[in-house]
Amino acid sequence: MMRRDPFRDESGMTTVGMALSLLLTLSLVFSAAQVQRVSSASSEVQSVADAAALAAQNEVAEFMIVVRACDAVVLSMTLTSLAATGLGVAALCTPATAPASEALLKAGRDVARARDGFSEKASAGLNRLQRLLPFMAAANAASVAAANNKSASNYLALALLMPDEGKEIGVGGAEGVEEAQDAADRDADGIRRAAEEAERAAEKANEAKRRAFERDCGANPVYCMYERASALASMTGAENPLYRSVDAWSFSVALDRAKAYYPRRLALETPEGPSVEEQARSALRARFYAHAVEEISRGYVREEGDSFEALFPLLPRNTDEMRATDLYTEVAYPCTADEEGRTVMHAWPGCPAASGATTLGSIAEMERGAYPVCGECGFSASAMGKVAAASTSVENGFEHHYRAVAEAAKDYEEAMRDLAPLKAEVKGRAEGLFDEVRKALGNVGGMRIDALPPGSSGVVVLVANTGSQAASAGFASPFVANAGTLGARAAVSAATLLAEPAGEAGDVVSSMLDGLADGGAATGALSLVLDCWSGLLRAYSDGQKALDGAVSSALDGFPLSGASGLGSWAAGALRSAVSAAGLEPANLDALKPVLVNSAHVASSDAGAVAARLMSLKERAVAHPLGSNDVFSSVVSAFEERAVEAIWSADGKVEVAVVELFGGGGPSVTVEVALPPAVRDAATDVVQRMADGVRDVYAQITGVRVWE
Repeated sequence: MMRRDPFRDESGMTTVGMALSLLLTLSLVFSAAQVQRVSSASSEVQSVADAAALAAQNEVAEFMIVVRACDAVVLSMTLTSLAATGLGVAALCTPATAPASEALLKAGRDVARARDGFSEKASAGLNRLQRLLPFMAAANAASVAAANNKSASNYLALALLMPDEGKEIGVGGAEGVEEAQDAADRDADGIRRAAEEAERAAEKANEAKRRAFERDCGANPVYCMYERASALASMTGAENPLYRSVDAWSFSVALDRAKAYYPRRLALETPEGPSVEEQARSALRARFYAHAVEEISRGYVREEGDSFEALFPLLPRNTDEMRATDLYTEVAYPCTADEEGRTVMHAWPGCPAASGATTLGSIAEMERGAYPVCGECGFSASAMGKVAAASTSVENGFEHHYRAVAEAAKDYEEAMRDLAPLKAEVKGRAEGLFDEVRKALGNVGGMRIDALPPGSSGVVVLVANTGSQAASAGFASPFVANAGTLGARAAVSAATLLAEPAGEAGDVVSSMLDGLADGGAATGALSLVLDCWSGLLRAYSDGQKALDGAVSSALDGFPLSGASGLGSWAAGALRSAVSAAGLEPANLDALKPVLVNSAHVASSDAGAVAARLMSLKERAVAHPLGSNDVFSSVVSAFEERAVEAIWSADGKVEVAVVELFGGGGPSVTVEVALPPAVRDAATDVVQRMADGVRDVYAQITGVRVWE
């Protein structure tokens, strides 16, 4: 008879087999869950280490924001100094603003000195601040670790910046700024004098042009060339244009009007009555108009830039002046002999007494020969002289206003002749100074603050949890035996700074600068400089756009208008010099801490601490049980550096004081608060944390705790 198997029979598993299978399955499930529970409890220390590393590296990121803020102040003060110098040069170009030039040029020097003083203080303050970075990073990491303490957790953290020492921070000199200011001071008196003389000459020229404009068409509807041409010659349209503004008008308008007027008068000339006397006067007027057509056609106006040359031929206004013209020598008058055989000259061939005339003569010949006056037409030299006198001596004559324009053109030409070399002198000297400003603006790249602080490569954080708890805490089960207690756990994490597109970082720098330009009240030229600085603080992030905007805003608020036009020219020249600087915005990419493998951070630093850390990692990988001595030396090296930094801390660090115009002007202090820890207490904390971490790692053998 076959023996029966207690675990199975021919029909399947027995009840005992099924029970054992279920027990084994449950044991395996709960064992795996317990392993996961232990792993999870152990991994918490790594999460805390990661958070502490990010917190420690965030101190370095904030330090770089302070560096950028100081860099922005240095840049803006350099730009403001040059802008004030440029504005001072522009102010020299007009008498109205010349009194402000001295204050502006002085402000340029004051701001340059303030910039140098701030740079020196900022360098010292930033160097002092970066020496505190190891402590600040350690304090922040310890604070984050402590925040994770629970009933069964007691976290300790040490942060190690790499490199642990930063490079000395310095600021380059303001190359070209002093040279530009020296040149401005040297040429200031010469520019101011030439500008004053130029303004007087320009005012004289403008007054002459205004007089000419009034006599040509500006006085309409009262007597003027325009009104007379319309009334006497029925001229309209393009032949007789009307201008409402002297700025749009030019002397060529009046000359062209005269050139059109006399041919029209000659064509329209007819006797005003049937008498011989009226016919004679009409004939003489026709001679006068023909002479005017020829004379006026010789006129010209040549105007280009500051150069002006014009010829307004003058028409005779009396008999004496007529004798100096072709009218006097022109052989155009018929001659006859009277009963006594004397030669008689007639006004025109139509004179009744000129019948049978065979020769022609001139008025000059008539006067030399003392010819008798014709009894019919009464022709004489004075008769021709009266033709011009009639319309030149009274306001209702076209010639009266034409002569006034011609005289004004002569005055204008003389004034412009005096003005041209004066303007050339001002422009030549000022343009050289603007060029010095432009060159100095092009060198601002070397007048900046840059930093490579502790932690620029990253930070390594050593974290330990000295608390203990049962391995089965929160997961007790009869299927798994009690595994004892989870002892001290440790982890290492590392972080570095990663640049991201500007956005928040730019806003942070801007917010730090918001209150700087409100550091005090200023008036007059200093207020202009202060407003300019306020705009130039934005040049750090906006580059050339902010520079152009600040200078243009200052120029728009400055009364640079004047008769000579030198003020407007100077404003344009300064704008061009500033625009040529090509100032690029600073790199405002946000520096944000990110987690990385600690080997990447340690390998980037050639320091002794980093070398020990790399050695520890290599030994931990190759010989996990023998790494404690190396680790202890790393902790000790960090402890020395942190304690040294703590003893130089005093609650806050004053980076520098911004004094734009020296001690008497507005000032703003740039300072950074340190974590709230008393020096002695902080030292004790660091030492206790170092001892605690050393004790924890001394307990760990055979466990790979690195990332």
